Amino acid sequence: MKRFTGMLLGACLLFGGLSVVARAQDKSDATMQPPKVLLIDIENVKPGKAGSPHAATESAFVQAMAAAKWPTHYLAVDAMTGNPRMLFLVGYDSYADWEKDNMATQANKELSALLDRASIADGDMLSSTSSNLLNYREDLSLRPSANYPQMRYFEISRFKVKPGHTKEWEELVKMYIKGYEKAVPNGRWVTYESMYGMDNGGVYVVFTPMKSAAEVDHEMADGKAFMAAMGDEGMKKISDLAAACIESTQSNLFMFNPKLSYASDEWIKADPSFWKPAQ
Repeated sequence: MKRFTGMLLGACLLFGGLSVVARAQDKSDATMQPPKVLLIDIENVKPGKAGSPHAATESAFVQAMAAAKWPTHYLAVDAMTGNPRMLFLVGYDSYADWEKDNMATQANKELSALLDRASIADGDMLSSTSSNLLNYREDLSLRPSANYPQMRYFEISRFKVKPGHTKEWEELVKMYIKGYEKAVPNGRWVTYESMYGMDNGGVYVVFTPMKSAAEVDHEMADGKAFMAAMGDEGMKKISDLAAACIESTQSNLFMFNPKLSYASDEWIKADPSFWKPAQ
């Protein structure tokens, strides 16, 4: 998904090929659905500390979780564009489940001590951190189920909607859903609405899963197919809605990091050579 420029082609790429760390519907089924609640922890890495220095301290968290055989898993992704940072994505079925996980972690003194030590060491690598909780918006998502363990990248786009213009935003997204359903059979995305975190009012986060960065090359063709399906009148309405409701948007690419992810057995079994590489 590209920056919105007001041009028709830019508009049609707004949701092109868009999806998120997911939970399995069935342990025997590789198709997964997005979690209802998504926790995103963001670590902004100090200059010169990205790569091996940060990986060395971050791996202590994975080791602590594995030693405790903790049931809650997470996906780590490295920023390929923008500031040097890592995102850690944790999915829950509800806020009640998120609370239970927090309470259980605090009650486990051994795990808490290991995590505290890891946090002290990792803190020296970081310039800032933040945590955000988001709600899954199924009504604003397209073909959200996917074989996520086989993916290697996320394109993550953050939209800031103007106050009082949520209705136009939802209408805009649903026009994209209708157009991509018709013109782009492989198009998919998952939309989340920020509920808690820094500058979260009116913020929507859209995830695009990709098996290869080469998929970015296909977005232009997908955009043209979408434009043709919508026609001049439809694209004019899309342009007007976007201008009315979108305050700002930013898109960046992230690469999955298997060594710093605490992957579930289902993810590891789906692709052991990637999720459990030789040390």
